[in-house]
Amino acid sequence: MPKLKTHRGAKKRFRVTGNKKVARSKANRRHILTTKDSKRKRNLGRKTLVSQADIRTVRKMLPYEF
Repeated sequence: MPKLKTHRGAKKRFRVTGNKKVARSKANRRHILTTKDSKRKRNLGRKTLVSQADIRTVRKMLPYEF
């Protein structure tokens, strides 16, 4: 059976935590930041976990990370 290819876009966007959960960055922190308050921008800067509905898809794209 041939080797599986890693989805390069997914590799750059997701990382696997120590407990095999998938972390991601939040959206809406690129531009138009003057209209967003400091608390919102601070929270957007933090990482969050991928939802349970999307975990299976991400794991297929990153076959050698788990």
